[in-house]
Amino acid sequence: MTELAEGAAQPVTATRWWRDAVIYQVYVRSFADGNADGVGDLPGVRRRLPYLAELGVDAVWLTPFYPSPMADFGYDVADYRDVDPLFGTLTDARAMIADAHALGLRVIVDVVPNHTSDRHPWFARALKGGPDRERYIFRDGRGAHGELPPNDWESIFGGPAWTRVADGQWYLHLFAPEQPDLNWEHPEVHAEFAGVLRFWLDLGVDGFRVDVAHGMVKAPGLPDVGRTGQVRMIGADVVPYFDQDGVHEIHRSWRRVLDSYPGERIGVAEAWAPTAERLARYVRSDELHQAFNFHFLNTPWQAGALREVIDESLATAGSVGAPSTWVLSNHDVKRPVTRYGSLARARAAALLTLALPGSAYVYQGEELGLPEVLDLPEEVLRDPQRLRDPDSGRDGCRVPIPWTRETGWNDPWLPIPGTWAELSVEAQRDDPGSTLELYRQALRLRRARPELGDGALTWLDSPYGTLVFTRGDGFTCAVNLNDHEVELPVSGDLLLASAPLAGGTLPPDSAAWWGRPLW
Repeated sequence: MTELAEGAAQPVTATRWWRDAVIYQVYVRSFADGNADGVGDLPGVRRRLPYLAELGVDAVWLTPFYPSPMADFGYDVADYRDVDPLFGTLTDARAMIADAHALGLRVIVDVVPNHTSDRHPWFARALKGGPDRERYIFRDGRGAHGELPPNDWESIFGGPAWTRVADGQWYLHLFAPEQPDLNWEHPEVHAEFAGVLRFWLDLGVDGFRVDVAHGMVKAPGLPDVGRTGQVRMIGADVVPYFDQDGVHEIHRSWRRVLDSYPGERIGVAEAWAPTAERLARYVRSDELHQAFNFHFLNTPWQAGALREVIDESLATAGSVGAPSTWVLSNHDVKRPVTRYGSLARARAAALLTLALPGSAYVYQGEELGLPEVLDLPEEVLRDPQRLRDPDSGRDGCRVPIPWTRETGWNDPWLPIPGTWAELSVEAQRDDPGSTLELYRQALRLRRARPELGDGALTWLDSPYGTLVFTRGDGFTCAVNLNDHEVELPVSGDLLLASAPLAGGTLPPDSAAWWGRPLW
């Protein structure tokens, strides 16, 4: 059993925790290596749980660790009720969950319901034909001899979303060919995933992040889209294979499963929808609890654009009584230091994000100020998304965490840059000006101050290129997005700043918190 870290949260209690939780994403194969084979695993996660408790987060979300051929790094699941030997065992999973709870951390795991691996026993039987094929989406092809795909749908990873099998039929895969889409019109698919949820809930997990929560249901008749370049339509336009109304009944049924367990177990939607209003449907009171706010993540470093997306996010989530979520990065996008163009901006964005009403997500390494690794050797690049667009590969944000100046990994599966020695946990732990310390202080203040977390904000008038808002009566957040310093009319004690400042003058690309003393 892991010992409690000094200052860690106490064991879990039910308090509608998810409305203002800070949830830390662990990309398992790159977080911590427990057996020195160069790949992160569950024993490694377990060993580093005190670090997360000390950091001050409320929950941990782990990417898939199920048995998988790893065609898409675990998002091609061959068995939903076990642990891949690469990552450990079910015993390791139980121990990790128990230790997390002892430290006051909740545990969220991924569930992947849109597709399975092509090595899943169901698909192996489906390839042989007969009734087993009905659990997936098989269709006859078009053309004189069925030689053309059934429709014009394109894979997110590039090329057609259909692959032909030996007997001439085609099966649908909206992602890699090794990830065949399930047929959610089949009752056995519904029953199987209800059982999967209960299996992990019985082991003690506190919720699920639902991969491709906008998938599963396809438009009747599988109509053509009518254009190419469909990946650019996702989240912006209506497509017949995503965000169909039928997905909401699935989420309602899952909410009933979650609500049947004690302790406020939650569901988190990874959902892309063409409008904020449609995204809000995923978090209605009888569906999932949270949905990732990708609109905020994709907003450029501009005051007007950020204020607009913040207002829209709060309004649409609030329209269904849900909290908004704030996400700066994850395992699928470039890290904010690189995306925004500087560490200064990423630090300021962190203080902005953690001051907003609702729940926030922190992707591993974000608290260290890690940049995207853009110069990985060609021979180590493995992301299947690169086949569609070499510039869209996700390997660079998945480089393992540097725990020590010597990296602390034995021949990691992706090489850790030597320049990361001074960005390591070891190097930053005792540095009061480090990004790690900035996150620790911000999370400590967020937990201590009743104005933060769930609730509302009030915008204050401020100079061009700045954002200033209050939370309650005693807290102010100010962000300067200009390339020059700006003097702001703020009051209260300076609580925290992303860059050194004097009085109310904010340096370029910086943020600060002010507040009244709590005692």
